[in-house]
Amino acid sequence: MKKQTKKQSLKNVPPWNAKRHINQSVRDMPPSGIRKFFDLVNEMKGAISLGVGEPDFVTPWHVREACIYSLELGNTHYTSNKGMPDLREAICQETKRDMGLEYDPSEEILITTGVSEGVDLAFRATLNPGEEAVVPEPCYVAYIPDIILAGGVPRTVPTHLENEFRVQREDIAPAVTGKTRSLLLSYPNNPTGAIMTRSDLEDLADVVMENDLIVISDEVYGELSYNRDHTSFAQLEGMKERTIILSGLSKSHAMTGWRIGYALGDPALIGAMTKIHQYTMLCAPTMAQVAALEAMEAGKEEMLQMRHEYNLRRRLFVSGLNRIGMDCFEPKGAFYAFPSIEGFGLSSEEFAERLLHEQKVAVVPGNVFGESGEGFLRCSYATSREELIEALDRMETFIKSL
Repeated sequence: MKKQTKKQSLKNVPPWNAKRHINQSVRDMPPSGIRKFFDLVNEMKGAISLGVGEPDFVTPWHVREACIYSLELGNTHYTSNKGMPDLREAICQETKRDMGLEYDPSEEILITTGVSEGVDLAFRATLNPGEEAVVPEPCYVAYIPDIILAGGVPRTVPTHLENEFRVQREDIAPAVTGKTRSLLLSYPNNPTGAIMTRSDLEDLADVVMENDLIVISDEVYGELSYNRDHTSFAQLEGMKERTIILSGLSKSHAMTGWRIGYALGDPALIGAMTKIHQYTMLCAPTMAQVAALEAMEAGKEEMLQMRHEYNLRRRLFVSGLNRIGMDCFEPKGAFYAFPSIEGFGLSSEEFAERLLHEQKVAVVPGNVFGESGEGFLRCSYATSREELIEALDRMETFIKSL
C-alpha cells in the first residue's frame, strides 16, 4: 500500500470556516439593540441622541485630578483582587450610613469592573447548568445573555404599565419552579424608570423565602430616586444574607468610562464571585479605583447637584411627552422615560427607525428590553434641557406627520 502524501491526506479537510468554532450560545445571541441606534446616530450630523444611558456630565475635576496625581506618583500596579482596601472601607461605611446595612470590607465586598461585570459574576457564581433565574421584563439588555452564558435558563416575567412596571408577587410566583435559584431585581429600573417601594419588596420576600432563592439586586441607579429614598431588598428583615447588592458610580457620579462597580453580600457568595474575577479580570483598574475613592469621600455634593438637574429634566421631558400625545407615566428613578406609542400604528422598531431618519432623534425601541416592552420607547433624559426641548419639537412634528 502506497503511503499518502501530506497533500493527499489533507484533501478531504473541509474549507476553513471560523463560525464553526464559535460557541453555540454566543452564535445565537443577538447584538445589543441599544448599540445599534447608538452607532447610527454617531454617523448622522445634527442628530439628538436620547438613546444611550449615560450622563452628559463630565466626571468632576477633583475626581479626575485624584487619578492624575496617582498616576504621577506611579501607582500603576495591581491592587488586591477584591479591590483597594480604602475603597472597600469607604463603600461599606456609606452603605451603613445610608442603608443601615453592615458589611465586612475584608470579606463581604468585591470591587468589579463596572456593574456589568458584577451581574456576570453573580450569575456565573450561583447558577449550575440548567438552573433558572427569574427576570422581570422590560429589563436591561445584558441580563438574559449573562444567564445564558452562565449555563442557566432565564425565566422572564412581564411587568405592566398599570402597575407602573413594578414587579408583583403574582408575576413572580408562577414563574418559580424546582430549578429556580435566583431572582433578579433592577430598581430604579432601566428602561422604565420604575421604582419598588418597601411594601412592594416585602410582598416578594415570602416567595424568596419559600423557594430558598438568592436575590441579585442591581441598584446602580439607587442614588437617582426622586420622590423618596431608595429601598434595597437587602434592608428587609432576613434578606441581607440572601441578597447580592450590585452597584457602582457610573450613573450617580458621571463615571461610566471608569468602569467601577461593586458587589456586597454573604462572604460565601462574594468569595465565589471573587474566584471568577481572579481568573478573568484580576482586579479593577487601579487608577479608576483611586478616582472612585475620591468620589466616595468628596463627591456627594456634585452627585446631589446632578440628581437635581436630572429631576428638572425629568419633569420637563415627561410633561412634554404627554403634551404632544405620547402617554407617559411618571418615572420615579434612573434617567429614562418610557412613553407608550400604541396609538400610532407602528411597532416600537418602526417608530424608532422612522423618528431617527425623518427627524434625527434617536430613541431605543422598547422591544429591545423584552416582549413586554413592545409598544414603548426608552428615552434617556440625561442630556441638556435645550436638547430635550428640541427633541420634543421634532417628535411632535413626526407624530403629526403620521
